[in-house]
Amino acid sequence: MNIDLAGKNALVCGASKGIGKAIALELAKLGASVIVAARSMDLLSQLVEELDTGKNQQHAALEIDVMDTAALSEKILGLVEDKTLHILVNNSGGPPGGAILAADPQDFLNAYRAHLIANQILVQAVAPGMKQAGYGRVINVISTSVREPIPGLGVSNTTRGAVASWAKTMSGELGPFGITVNNILPGFTRTERLESLVTSWAGQRGLTVEEMEKEFFDQVPAGRFAKPEEVGAVAAFLATPAASYLNGVSIPVDGGRLKSI
Repeated sequence: MNIDLAGKNALVCGASKGIGKAIALELAKLGASVIVAARSMDLLSQLVEELDTGKNQQHAALEIDVMDTAALSEKILGLVEDKTLHILVNNSGGPPGGAILAADPQDFLNAYRAHLIANQILVQAVAPGMKQAGYGRVINVISTSVREPIPGLGVSNTTRGAVASWAKTMSGELGPFGITVNNILPGFTRTERLESLVTSWAGQRGLTVEEMEKEFFDQVPAGRFAKPEEVGAVAAFLATPAASYLNGVSIPVDGGRLKSI
């Protein structure tokens, strides 16, 4: 099975921590040169020092803010002038929680800008190089809410579904050029975002954090939260030559929690 990414360049968004960081680490282990991107250069610089360099890889950090559409476009277009990006990981922090009825219309616009619009800008920039190389992997980190909406995450549920439909459409357009577009749907993963949500929901319901976590664990056949590196491993596989016939799919990494097939 060919999982060698030597000679491939990857851009991983939201890489300063959590799932994004785990994906960057896994891609580097397989030989890719990784550009880690997020808003915090301090964290990114630390991460660059952690990435494997055993296959003559050259890693770098790129400061981006997905909410600044103009700057994002300028930076990615400048990046692809100098090198072909074979792998793009679209990953951004989720919108704030809350009931959908209480959401302000601006909340939806902000979420779409950070996820759907940013993804579109990035793919439009990297696709020409991928086409020329005859190799491309676009991997979107979304959520299990694509299959089953999560209560209390109205704006997120709506936005994630839109990104999944966007990705499916894009996979049909790019597939003939050796470029795949796939989604990862992380379940409950031990990240800062999940810990924040658990703490918030526990407070709303008058529960301890431990009691709230147990309610989550009871929903998962695996009986625990995922580790970020377990999600990262799936993303890394999707980036490899071995995954060349996987296109337009959404893969849950949720310990069996989803009830849908």
